[in-house]
Amino acid sequence: MSKPKHIVLTSHPDRSGTKPHPISWGEIEPLKRGPVIGSLTKSSHRNAIGTHSGSYSVYRALAVASGALQADHRPDFTNTSPAAHIGPHPSWGDRNLIVSLDPFGGLVSEVYTSFLQQGYDIRPTIAVTKAHMNMPELQDAIAKGRVQIDGKIVKAGGNLAVTKIAIDPVWYLPGIARRIGAQESVLRRVLFEQTGGMFSDLVTRPDLHVFLPPIGGTTVYIIGDVANISDPDKQLAVRVHDECNGSDVFSSDICTCRPYLVHGMEICIQTAQSGGSGVIVYFRKEGRALGEVTKFLVYNARKRQEGGDRADAYFTRTECVAGVQDMRFQELMPDVLHWLGISRIDSLVSMSDMKYNAIINSGIQVVDRIPIPEDWIPADAQVEIVAKKAAGYYTPDPVPDATILAEAIGRDLGD
Repeated sequence: MSKPKHIVLTSHPDRSGTKPHPISWGEIEPLKRGPVIGSLTKSSHRNAIGTHSGSYSVYRALAVASGALQADHRPDFTNTSPAAHIGPHPSWGDRNLIVSLDPFGGLVSEVYTSFLQQGYDIRPTIAVTKAHMNMPELQDAIAKGRVQIDGKIVKAGGNLAVTKIAIDPVWYLPGIARRIGAQESVLRRVLFEQTGGMFSDLVTRPDLHVFLPPIGGTTVYIIGDVANISDPDKQLAVRVHDECNGSDVFSSDICTCRPYLVHGMEICIQTAQSGGSGVIVYFRKEGRALGEVTKFLVYNARKRQEGGDRADAYFTRTECVAGVQDMRFQELMPDVLHWLGISRIDSLVSMSDMKYNAIINSGIQVVDRIPIPEDWIPADAQVEIVAKKAAGYYTPDPVPDATILAEAIGRDLGD
């Protein structure tokens, strides 16, 4: 009687077959580093776990399943090269400074031409373009004289000229493990388990060290001359912002997120118009990376508890639902700053100690920290501010007026 065949669940060819091109993370020469290949058109070429486009890969699967997209489609990269020049910077060659994105991810068609000509299907993980933005708050800032129309950075009608960068996550697993203080084997096993076994290569292919996680990416908005960012003689303002859909997009007044984002943009514009540059980094980490469903459940739990919403229970209710206060892991956040070549931030528009500590611990100097103006804080967000200060999220400063605090008790608050 013949033995039953065992199916090996892996997205890569057997190790006894053709070995994929190695990736030498931390090499400053892109050809020595090697391309990251997570495409599906030829499995023997793949040298990364997972696939490109992060969470959008599922929508790609739907398009293929429905017949709208050919599974073997390869993109035409004609005229898609970066609209602004960035790097390479010395940090691109340091395997410890950048572990959560591919420094060469925006230069695929330039630095890996020889691979493309050999039939390798290499996809960019970074795209750089230019655009204009127009927000009602900027119109108000112009009307009140805080922002000036200069015809270059802020144009007629209040249009703000920006360089816009989209970055998909590319994780170098040994570096990620070191950054969070875990063993790589433990990280791989837990990633495998907590994704329901979606990525078996995490535990079956220890020779592959790069993972393309199915999560949202990062967007960078640069205001002013891109070259100024890495120039130590130029002033630089930075706002690092984590996604809050309710406030950022729909202007909900239960948290400080959109006001802080707009304030950061104003500081960046003012810095750029003074001869420096400004950088807004926007991470897709909704609800402190707990997700919007969890976030809304916490809202309910806080508002329905005895005594209503209170600063002393702000984070406790989060832990009751999510099991943890915060899952953003700001230790990974400075990677994008190092990719941009930033070594000093003159104005960090944030009072978050978690963000500040992550930045300075990565070797970037912060000269000054800029808080949100008190009169920009919505009344419903006063408890949030007090709770964050008490929990060590914010650098201590004078507690808001007792009358304001009393009025805030029991109101709806955001993150």
